[in-house]
Amino acid sequence: MKTLEMIRTPRLFRSALIGMLLLTFSFEAAPAAPDADPYAFRVEVTGDGPPMLLIPGLASGGDVWDETVAYYKERYRCHVLTLAGFAGVPATERTPFLKTVRDDILAYMEANGVKRPVIVGHSLGGFLALWVAATAPDAVGPVVVVDALPFLPAAQTPGVTPEHMEPQARQMRDMIASRTPEQFRRYEAQTLPTMISDSADVARALETVARSDPKAVGQALYELLTTDLREDLSRITVPVLVIGTWVGYQPYATREQVAAMFETQYARLSNARIVLADDARHFVMYDDLEGMLEEIDAFLKSIDETAP
Repeated sequence: MKTLEMIRTPRLFRSALIGMLLLTFSFEAAPAAPDADPYAFRVEVTGDGPPMLLIPGLASGGDVWDETVAYYKERYRCHVLTLAGFAGVPATERTPFLKTVRDDILAYMEANGVKRPVIVGHSLGGFLALWVAATAPDAVGPVVVVDALPFLPAAQTPGVTPEHMEPQARQMRDMIASRTPEQFRRYEAQTLPTMISDSADVARALETVARSDPKAVGQALYELLTTDLREDLSRITVPVLVIGTWVGYQPYATREQVAAMFETQYARLSNARIVLADDARHFVMYDDLEGMLEEIDAFLKSIDETAP
């Protein structure tokens, strides 16, 4: 039985579309290097307890989850990823990139005995969390998606297809790759304040994303814009919490219209709870950490209470 639910919370906020698209246009190049890691990401492990796997968004490093890990490390063993080419981690030559990351996450889980982890993903990381859960539904635990959609372009153009998006996505990829480090950083300094409220957090995020490889970021964006997971959601069997945002759509859409868009995007997800954020920007873990953690805690507690 479908249990999709729209819940008002007065503290969380921001458009997945604007957040992920804006973040793509300014990154300082990190030197490419042959793959030194066995996976298309690096992992930092902290804490004790059942596993929790945390995936950051486009060009972000695992440090976006620092406060989240500090909160959960007494109850969970936190595996925090930073994807290849992001935040100073050398890029990988393997393509397609996002599918490689998806498969490597599953390989990492199997090799390290990470059984049915809670998976928390922000932005691009939320997209990957959904893809992992759809690919291996019996291998994962509950999923938390923070400001991400299964097919980002449809937020703006509902009838668009991956094929329609391909030329535009290719152009965006090539534009990102052509920017100088100075152009990357200058543009990011202008765009990050639209996604994060506090200037100190903006500066912190800027130093991280500025270390990303623009070619890797461009390729990840290209694949994100040309991959539609909406049909795949029907294969996910675990509970999913979606923390969406809406203020970034103003003045072009009302809260109710954005809520309907999220519901439509996640229509094939049979066990979802959707929360719309109101007073945070795209980086919810910076703007409203307390509200985000309260939602995740309530979600995980509800699962524990209904478990046999």
